[in-house]
Amino acid sequence: MLMNKKIMEGYKKRLLDKKREVTEAYNKNKTYGRLTEDEGTQDLADKASSAYTKEFLYSLSNTDREALQQVDEALGRIRSGSYGTCAECGQDLNKKRLEAVPWASHCISCQEKIEKGLL
Repeated sequence: MLMNKKIMEGYKKRLLDKKREVTEAYNKNKTYGRLTEDEGTQDLADKASSAYTKEFLYSLSNTDREALQQVDEALGRIRSGSYGTCAECGQDLNKKRLEAVPWASHCISCQEKIEKGLL
């Protein structure tokens, strides 16, 4: 996909902002997770609540790691010049798709196939 430098810089800035946002959220959750470990809960309900919170934070950090990886891969595609093309079929990604999900690596058609387990 041929994009002018200004448009590409806009996507790069959005990706870097998302990376910073995910990193800050991850660090905040990690700190909160440590605080819940130090609470020394006595009550059974408090222990259950604390366990649920830890599990939620763990799953959130997995999501954060996935998002961070996708953003890093998109930044790599910008560096390599392949940003904006589908990693599967090579078609240009729709501009609206990139506006909504700047780290997208697949066109909508291929992404749907991936989600259905066909790719």
